[in-house]
Parts: sequence; structure tokens; C-alpha cells
Amino acid sequence: MGQLWSSIEQGIADLSDFLWTYPLAIILIAGGIFLTIRIKFFQFRFFGHVLHQTIGQIFKKTDKKGTITPFQAFTSALASTAGATNIVGVPIAISLGGPGALFWMWIIALIGMATKYSEILLGMKYREKNEKNVWVGGPQYYIKKALGWKWLSSAFAFFLMLELIPSTMVQSNSIATQAEGAFGWPVYITGAVVCVAIAAVVFGGIQRIAKVTDKLVPGMVLIYLTVCLYVIFANAGQLPEVFSLIFTSAFTPVSATGGFAGAGVAQALRWGIARGLYSNEAGLGTAPIAHAAAKTDHPSRQGLWGIFSVFIDTIVICTISGITVLVTGAWKEVGGTDASNMINIAIGTEFGDAFGSTFISIFLLFFVMTTIGILVFYGEKQAEYLYNLKFARVMRIVYILAVFVGAIGGLKFVWQFLDLLLAFVLLTNIIPLLFLHKEIAALTDDYVNRVYKKRKSKQEVELFDEEEAG
Repeated sequence: MGQLWSSIEQGIADLSDFLWTYPLAIILIAGGIFLTIRIKFFQFRFFGHVLHQTIGQIFKKTDKKGTITPFQAFTSALASTAGATNIVGVPIAISLGGPGALFWMWIIALIGMATKYSEILLGMKYREKNEKNVWVGGPQYYIKKALGWKWLSSAFAFFLMLELIPSTMVQSNSIATQAEGAFGWPVYITGAVVCVAIAAVVFGGIQRIAKVTDKLVPGMVLIYLTVCLYVIFANAGQLPEVFSLIFTSAFTPVSATGGFAGAGVAQALRWGIARGLYSNEAGLGTAPIAHAAAKTDHPSRQGLWGIFSVFIDTIVICTISGITVLVTGAWKEVGGTDASNMINIAIGTEFGDAFGSTFISIFLLFFVMTTIGILVFYGEKQAEYLYNLKFARVMRIVYILAVFVGAIGGLKFVWQFLDLLLAFVLLTNIIPLLFLHKEIAALTDDYVNRVYKKRKSKQEVELFDEEEAG
């Protein structure tokens, strides 16, 4: 029986490796490039505008229709991406795929900006109000309404609903094992505490989740980046070699050194793309679920937050995490099985081992709690779409219990399906997204011509008036 299960596990792993190394890599990269061309390189041409309309408008109040503010929608969506994957996932990708994995994360992010923008844009256009008069949306809605593919919309919702079970397990296990190593806390104690905290948040709905994330997430990200940047600047002399290593190992194999077992180009591509996607979620279709509740006057305006979130999550946070472990040499010291401790060791080189493990454990606790909170919300929305609000409440309990089971390391065989289920979720979203390219392009052109240019003309008039008055 043991040998049979080992064969099944290996088969799942091999299938996941194949999907993420070849078919999904091609679909993600080609699809992202195609959407980038269709929106006329919008994420690059208007990046300054994106920054102005996102972080530049954080404190601006709006009376547009929606349930939560655009910033709360952004922090809620960011909560599901900024977390364990940025801190633990990046070192794991480097340990299994080499430094070149970071390069492929960048590529996925640059073209993923167009993908995530497109998802949110369509999610906003086809959102609707549920029985509680709350705005809901996501791929399942635009697949059904825009294309009429009800069977595929149900498939997306079903796969995502299932995928979130092992996803919450992995998240809770990461903090439980960290807390056990740093503080000696039994994993079941950590699991129980996280369960209670998550329940207190998710039972308040998207409004409560948004209030928690918009207060916790920005501060946590800033503190984490500050500590990592200190470590990087302390080892600034290593930066030229590190960047050279990242680019060369993206296209050539890397030999084994120290605790690093070596990696080929295929491994760099596979782990860079898989972890990059899992980190910024571009193409998975999860972000539109949170953004659908936002107050906005144009679908594209909320889509700008999607571009910004990919930039922050992958280009900024993942890059800083990756460079931190590379400049300190931590990636050579730790084997693949202990890669989750790599960032602790890297930070410990400047602040001491005790601080490194304690700092990461505390931050993982908060990151994981906000991440799990929004993942549970995503899962509930799929259950609500497939069945009803009553079943959604049942799934809420299932996810909360999964948090505890994952924390104590139970049902690990379920975790084997994570990458496989992610592949199914991706395919059921990205293909419809590509079929809707004309609508995405039309909405983007409408925003540029009717909103952006009008705003720019108004600014020019105001500037002219000020000059005349002067």
C-alpha cells in the first residue's frame, strides 16, 4: 500500500512538473504577451498614471457604487498574495530552480500585470449583487455572462473552491512550524490560535476583512522591506555578482554548491513561473473576487490596482526577498528540505540568528492570518456561486478546520494536489480571458479616451489658469 501511494504521489508530482514547465508556461507567457499587445502595452505606457491613481489616491474618498473602498479591495487582494509565498516561497524557488528562478518571476510579473488588469476589469464589468445586497464578481461571472459558458464558470468555481483547502493548510503549516522552531510553541496551540483569529475576522464578511487588511498589510510590508533592505545594503558589494548570477542561471544550468543541489534551465523556468504565479496570482482569477466589491466609476480604474499589486508583490517584495538570500549566501547554506528557513538565516547574518527567526515568525503569523482570511472569503464566494449562501457558510467552517489540520501537519497527501489544482484553476480562467480580448481592449480604449485624456486636458486647463493668474 505504501509503495502504491508513493507511486501516486510521484505521478502527481511528475504531472505538476510537466504542466508548469511546458503547457502552463507557454499559456501564461504567450497569453500575457497577447493581452499586453491588445491593450497596447498599457501597463508600461501608463505606469505613471497607475501610480498616481493608486497610491496617489489612497486617502481620497469616493461615493461611487460598491461595498468597500478601492484601497481596501487592493489590500484585501494583496493580503492573499503578500505573505508566506514572498517570504518562504521565493527561497524555495531558488533552492529548487536556482537564482535564475527569480528572473522568470520578473517575466511573469511584467506580462502578468496585463493579465491581472484584464481579470479585474472584466470582474468589475460583470459583477452583480447577491442576496445580501453585496457586490460579488469574479471569473465565474464574466465566463457565464460574457461567453455563456456556464459549465466552464462552474468548473472554475469548483476547482478554486477545492484548491483553497490545501492552500489554507500550507499557509497555516508554515506559521506553525516557524513558531515551533522560534518559540517552541506546540503546533496545535498555534493552529488553535490562528483558527480563532481567522474565525473572528471572516465571520464579519468582506467589510471586516477589508478593515483588517487595510490596517495591517501596508505596515507589515514596509517593515519587512526595511529589514531586508538593511541586509542587502550591508552586503552591497555582492550585488553585481548576484544580478549576473540571476541572469546567467536563467538560461544556463547551475552547478551544486554547498547545500544547493544544482538546477537546470527547466527547473528555473518551472519554479520561477509556478512560484511567481502563486505569489502575484495573475491569471488565477482570484483578485477580481475581492476587487468586485470596490467602489469605482470605471472598470479600468479598478484594474489599475491589479497592475500595481503585481508590481508590489513580485517586482518589489519577491525581488527583495530573493536578493536578501542571494547576497548573504544563505541559498548555498540551506538544502531544499530546509529552504523555508533561508530568509531567517539571511536576516540573522546582520541581526543575529535569534532575531532572524523571531522576526520572520512574527511576520509570518500576521501575513498568514491576513492571507488565510481572504482565501476563506474567496472559497465562500465559489460555494455561494455554485450552490447558495447556506453552503458557503458550511465551506467557511471547512476552511477554518483546514487551518488547524494543516497547522498540525495532518492530511499532507492533500497538499500534493496544490500545484495540480492551481493548474486547473488557471486553465479555466486564462482561456476565457483570451477569448474576451476584444472587450478588454475596447474597455481600455474607452478609459484612455474618455477618462484619462479628459482628466489630462482638465489638468492642463487648470495649470494654464494658474500660470495666467500668476
